Amino acid sequence: MPDLLLELFSEEIPARMQRKAAGDLKKLVTDALVDAGLTYEGAREYWTPRRLTLDVRGLTARSADLKEERKGPRTDAPEKAVAGFLRGAGLSSVDEAQVRSDPKKGDFYVAVIEKPGRDAQDIIAGVMPGIIQNFPWPKSMRWGDKSRDAGSLKWVRPLQSILCLFASDTEEPEVIPFEAGGTASGDITYGHRFHAPEPIQVRRFDDYVTALEKAKVVLDAERRKEIIKADAQNLAFAKGLELVEDEGLLEEVGNLVEWPVAIMGEFDAAFLDIPPEVIRLTIKENQKCFVLRQGTKGEGLSNNFLLVANIEATDGGKEIALGNAKVVNARLGDAKFFWETDLHQINTEGFAPWTAKLDMVTFHAKLGTQGARVQRIIALAEKLAPIVGADPALAKRATEICKADLNSAMVYEFPELQGQMGRRYADRAGEDASVAAACEDHWKPQGPSDDVPTNPVSAAVALADKLDTLTGFWAIDEKPTGSKDPYALRRAALGVIRLLLENDHKAHLSQLFASAADTLTEQSFGAAENADLLAFFHDRLKVYLRDQGARHDLIDAVITPQSDDLLTVTRRVAALGSFLDTEDGKNLLAGTKRAANILAAEEKKGADISNVEIVESLLEQGPESSLYEAVNQAESEAAQAIDKEDFSGAMAALAKLREPVDSFFEDVMVNVEDQKVRANRLALMQRIRTATATVADFSKIAG
Repeated sequence: MPDLLLELFSEEIPARMQRKAAGDLKKLVTDALVDAGLTYEGAREYWTPRRLTLDVRGLTARSADLKEERKGPRTDAPEKAVAGFLRGAGLSSVDEAQVRSDPKKGDFYVAVIEKPGRDAQDIIAGVMPGIIQNFPWPKSMRWGDKSRDAGSLKWVRPLQSILCLFASDTEEPEVIPFEAGGTASGDITYGHRFHAPEPIQVRRFDDYVTALEKAKVVLDAERRKEIIKADAQNLAFAKGLELVEDEGLLEEVGNLVEWPVAIMGEFDAAFLDIPPEVIRLTIKENQKCFVLRQGTKGEGLSNNFLLVANIEATDGGKEIALGNAKVVNARLGDAKFFWETDLHQINTEGFAPWTAKLDMVTFHAKLGTQGARVQRIIALAEKLAPIVGADPALAKRATEICKADLNSAMVYEFPELQGQMGRRYADRAGEDASVAAACEDHWKPQGPSDDVPTNPVSAAVALADKLDTLTGFWAIDEKPTGSKDPYALRRAALGVIRLLLENDHKAHLSQLFASAADTLTEQSFGAAENADLLAFFHDRLKVYLRDQGARHDLIDAVITPQSDDLLTVTRRVAALGSFLDTEDGKNLLAGTKRAANILAAEEKKGADISNVEIVESLLEQGPESSLYEAVNQAESEAAQAIDKEDFSGAMAALAKLREPVDSFFEDVMVNVEDQKVRANRLALMQRIRTATATVADFSKIAG
């Protein structure tokens, strides 16, 4: 079966756009081929800074012939109805339609529409101009003489050539001819911009990859990354150093070069006095270079760095290394100035000037300044400190200075370092270690993969920070809608959930909301906002627990609208899941559902069974009386276990109902003619439902 090779060659494509653009090309082309009636065995996309490539294997050579029958109106239908049918079917007269008979409906017209298959080459030539013309670049440009024309091609950078080949193993490859924006397709590509800029004629994918390799172009982005990583590690090892790995930087650098060449550079060792995170960020952001550490991970950074060039220099990269070192030294000189300026500030005046400036920075028009917000968080952190085992005085001090670094020279220049620099400055100022840690950690967790602060002071400040944000924005009715969450409130809620659960902190959300609301001076946060915010937390908790592997039906069975102790909910879900994995659990679930179904049927008829008392004298000896005694015992034991928050124990108590429930349904009929006995047995069913409801709503559990 034939293969398709497509390449769109242009000027430099921004690194951040390449991976997605290659994926978009694959989807757009393969979807168009399938929509046109073709099939394929596999497709893979590739990209370099100057090309998007698609390799489609096992493509059918021709789409299938199609025959469609379209039923029309009766032969004696009004003329307008018949004319409309003919237009829709593409027929010029009724003579081109067939007449069919139906015993009940009489004679009617049928249009038999035959669509002959098309060659794959024609289909590809037909769809490609539109795909290229309407390609979903985030940003694009026009160029050349035709840029003034309406509808001229817009592309991320000037499109220089299109390679489009169709070939099978037994036939000579052929160019599929089409044009997009004045650029015609062909069989030509180009190698490295400097090493091999000459045109390369291509026949098939395999010789395309080989030819590019000879022309100093590594087509596969993942292979480029592997080359960079391996060469960088080898260079570092040769000098007794270790590469500080950075997956994001590796992805970016891999998309900046077609022929990666790792080179080691060196900056002035005097800059090693700067905090390592500053050095790393400066070198990464300004020069896209990797930093190295001395020996093992426990030691400091080296004054060597690794850059990745896109050329094999004749001098082995010495001039390139020197040029990069010159820029790195200049940038680190700036960073050293910011660092020393900030330290002078801390040593002479402390944090006061920085915290004072927070009153001049608006947090939100309806929620006041950053300074006002800090005062709210201080009050809240002191209240939360006992809940998480923190010293209230330390929590207060940490909150007073946790936002101060926002006004430092370093964070002004490098906003990514907020928190990290706060910790550094707090250490230099002689603050308590837990206070310094909270300056950095109170921002966390900022995502599902971010670490959760375990230090009690950090936890208190982090919770206060996030709860103030949530209650504040709920009070002013600025909530997430659909996919929009401009204030990252979902992330804040998930942060609260993780801080409580992963540190085993027991707290009632409604009380936390109330404490946070007490600090709001101009906004109203009442019962409606509390309930709505609690429901929001329930949604985020469900997402969190599902990500942890919990079943959604078990979560729904445990959570009620009033559930505000997240740790208890989580433990209930875990205990319920373990219980239902046992035979006792599965069988009790089946029995409980049977009882619930019987009750639901009666309640549908209008019966009120909730307050019916069981009359012991009406119970038959045997399975019925045994079930009654078992329910009494299980209720009591489960209640005692729940009071102790021993949910596994509560499940074990309910497990004792399994055999009595099974025996009851095997030997006893509920819906008997004697109305008193029937009502008594329904009341017993209600007791089963009530007993199991102490741990979960079994009706919401699948199975």
